[in-house]
Amino acid sequence: MSALAGAARRRRPGPLARREARSFYLFVSPWVVGFVLFGGGPIAASAVISLTDWSLLSSPSFVGLDNYVKLVEDPVFYTALGNTLYFAAASVGLGVVSTLALALLLNLPLRGIAVFRTIFYLPSVVSGIATALLWVNILHPDFGMINYLLGLAGVQGPGWLTSEEWAIPALVLMSVWGAGNTIVIYLAGLQGIPRSLYEAAMIDGAGWWRRLWHITVPMLSPVVFFNVVTGFIASLQAYVLVLVMTEGGPANATLLLGLYVYRQAFEYFDMGYAAALSWALFAIIIAVTLVQFRLARRWVHYEVA
Repeated sequence: MSALAGAARRRRPGPLARREARSFYLFVSPWVVGFVLFGGGPIAASAVISLTDWSLLSSPSFVGLDNYVKLVEDPVFYTALGNTLYFAAASVGLGVVSTLALALLLNLPLRGIAVFRTIFYLPSVVSGIATALLWVNILHPDFGMINYLLGLAGVQGPGWLTSEEWAIPALVLMSVWGAGNTIVIYLAGLQGIPRSLYEAAMIDGAGWWRRLWHITVPMLSPVVFFNVVTGFIASLQAYVLVLVMTEGGPANATLLLGLYVYRQAFEYFDMGYAAALSWALFAIIIAVTLVQFRLARRWVHYEVA
């Protein structure tokens, strides 16, 4: 019997299995080729470049770990790191709370709710540059809409993008503008919660707040976790909107790591140091993500069939 079993395990796949295997490799090959050419290749190249001194105008010269030593001793790097962590934590925190609140409202069975869902989703399809230019005007200290509304209430609005104290909060406020994708994900999660759970809670006398805290939040925790992880990854890499709106100012108050990498690469042409900064940013993203997965064991609840 063992010999027959061994022969069966060693039996060659049939024509159908071989055809399925060929189809698999055929359909996956565009992604593999694309990843090697536009992903894996540049990633490997950046690791090599980070060990060189290369200004784009001359041939690269190998310097070993000098760029990483320079990074550790660079005070601007720590300024950018602090700004990046501050922006990421604040934007993700505000984004999670505001988008979840909007998703709860947009999940109500009201007439014309689809129109409001469309309205809240539309900003997410606007290009980043257009969004940046729009918010530069909204946050303008003299004729911006926010300071105008504050003035109607008798409050003197700050110079949002020109103030070291208010520049990051202004960017955080702007980051919520394009959260339509996150709202859609929350809506999908909310509509996947069994109605029977709410009905049982109402029979037991649970009010709105208890149903939200003991049913909605636990059942939605995997979705919240997904949005937190992806939000942190995106926020830690942010630089385009900051480049357009503040260029890292005033006095490096909005200098994020992504923008610092851009400066070193395309303003100072120090490609080796820019590559080292990129790998440092990659390590930070991995570390933050691992911490989030570790903490998720305490508050993320998965439905068991």
